[in-house]
Amino acid sequence: MTATLRYPVSRFEATPWVVLADHRERARLSAAAVSSMRRLADEWQLTVDELCALLGEVPASTWHAWTKRPPKDLGVDRLTRVSYLLGIYTALHVLYPGSPLADEWVRRPNTNVLFGGRRPLDMIVGGGIGAMERMRTLLDARRGGA
Repeated sequence: MTATLRYPVSRFEATPWVVLADHRERARLSAAAVSSMRRLADEWQLTVDELCALLGEVPASTWHAWTKRPPKDLGVDRLTRVSYLLGIYTALHVLYPGSPLADEWVRRPNTNVLFGGRRPLDMIVGGGIGAMERMRTLLDARRGGA
């Protein structure tokens, strides 16, 4: 007789994976992603050029058009970028609750070896999705989430 292995009982409830390959999922998330990026830009005091670079070199005119009428589908790349950026934002607010540092951190020079004295914002603008992933991992580890 073989024993059946089961996961231990916990209060954790897994949510279903978001499958960005599905155009319906991308369409469902796109308007909220644009709205969230508008708020993030305000909180981090991003210029339009910085915001457009973070979104994958979106032309400024396209960004301004999106703020009036979000696209039906931002695509996998841009939704992934938004997800990483919102995760970074959230991690910073967990690390520095109620402190202005939560939003200023990305603009301040950082001595962590990952940044080499540069601003975290410069790293993710220049490094794209890979840099966003590394920064998110760093911050999640610092807050005990990884």
